[in-house]
Amino acid sequence: MTTTQATQQRISRITVVGGGSAGWMAAAALTTYLGKGASVRLIESEEIGIVGVGEASVPHIRQFNGQWLGLDEAEFVRRTQGTVKLGIQFNDWGRIGDSYIHGFGAIGRSLGPLPFHQFWLKLHLAGKAGPIGDYSPQTVMAPQGKFTSGDRNAAPGSPLADIAYAYHFDAALYARYLREVAEQRGVQRIEGKIVSVQQRADDGYIESVTLASGQVVDGELFIDCSGFRGLLIEETLKTGYVDWSHWLPCDRAVAVPCASAQTITPYTRSTARAAGWQWRIPLQHRIGNGYVYSSRYLSDDEAAATLMANLDGKALAEPRLLRFTTGMRKKIWHRNVVSLGLASGFLEPLESTSIYLAQSGITRLLSLFPNADFNPQLAEQYNRETAFEYERVRDFLILHYHATERNDTPFWDYCRTMAIPDSLREAMELFRSDGRYFRNGEDFFALPSWVQVMLGQGITPQGYHPIVDEMPEPKLVELVEGMRGMLAHAVAAMPSHEEWIERYWKARAA
Repeated sequence: MTTTQATQQRISRITVVGGGSAGWMAAAALTTYLGKGASVRLIESEEIGIVGVGEASVPHIRQFNGQWLGLDEAEFVRRTQGTVKLGIQFNDWGRIGDSYIHGFGAIGRSLGPLPFHQFWLKLHLAGKAGPIGDYSPQTVMAPQGKFTSGDRNAAPGSPLADIAYAYHFDAALYARYLREVAEQRGVQRIEGKIVSVQQRADDGYIESVTLASGQVVDGELFIDCSGFRGLLIEETLKTGYVDWSHWLPCDRAVAVPCASAQTITPYTRSTARAAGWQWRIPLQHRIGNGYVYSSRYLSDDEAAATLMANLDGKALAEPRLLRFTTGMRKKIWHRNVVSLGLASGFLEPLESTSIYLAQSGITRLLSLFPNADFNPQLAEQYNRETAFEYERVRDFLILHYHATERNDTPFWDYCRTMAIPDSLREAMELFRSDGRYFRNGEDFFALPSWVQVMLGQGITPQGYHPIVDEMPEPKLVELVEGMRGMLAHAVAAMPSHEEWIERYWKARAA
């Protein structure tokens, strides 16, 4: 065999360690796109179980499920007891009593080179425009409990033409559904608990893992989806971890499901508490709840008591405690191990990015998929892109904590006064000046997200883009308030979220 032939040898054996959403997402995607040329095996243990509290997503999951895996949307929602997520309502974050919605999708309609919010800014600063939420379909729909997937008859460029939305769903049911899909496409599931890991003597690459039963499972490429412990990426390869808890100080969460409320709202709710925040995620059959907090400022018992006192209905289980450290592995891809999900890092659930980051990691792996020689440039590129993505998401999350006027508890006083990354400080200063934000490369959160959260957290620009002054004020009012009126009229005619679920996506009776 020539050297060229050797370097082009394909990887034929892939082993995924751990199930859950990340593991089965990876297995399903790998077997779908690598075909019969590679066998995909997944090892999981019924003993260990999964974290399974991540029940909110971002719109990118629609692309992964539909375009990438070819899943039927209605079947997915039914199988996972899903509901619609148009965005996140943030209560008491900037100040106690404040409330705003970070909605998915565009704000208004761009005009030439300028985004809509620049035109809105001029009128807003003059007291002649409503809140920014009046100009985005999702932020008008969400509090009214309305939903439609989009108006195909809308004018080109209209914000109503394609409504961006995501889902709330049961993460354990999603993993179970993906398992069925993956196994139908050829993935072999192996039940068992890994008791040892074998490495090659010459380069430290993972060679195989041994199960408690004595079974040895080998592989050329290993996907570590073993959760926070990072069985391969950390316990075996000692990759190291970048700790961001000084910027994102919450290090624990207590979670509990409760009985459904009368109305299933099409948005996640995040309510700031004394030492963190509480999530509320409505599903068809229950509501997911949790309190994310800093153990430096609040005890576990106090957190659990606060959570249990703020539920919509009867608790359906005992509160479950999770411990974590915000940050990421120093290398997400190290040797022949690619880590996904909680094994790769954790950026708390504030903006529901955990499932997205797993999806993004899978997409990036397929794009940079190696041959058997494991060209080191591929891993280096993967790690560069992933670190950039994590850092930009990190900055967006820090923004929520830091841009606050709250000083009523030691936790919020710390967040308000803490030093922040230069990248975030510069973005805040620029926006405060004249409402500009420049998306950096493949930054996950786009301009509308930064605009809504900056404004929602109380960062009001002092000015606006100079080109706006070229538009006569009557035309400016017609543009801005015309958008507001059009959205209000269109949303009023939409079906309710619950009507939509009942008509198209109602889960089958158990």
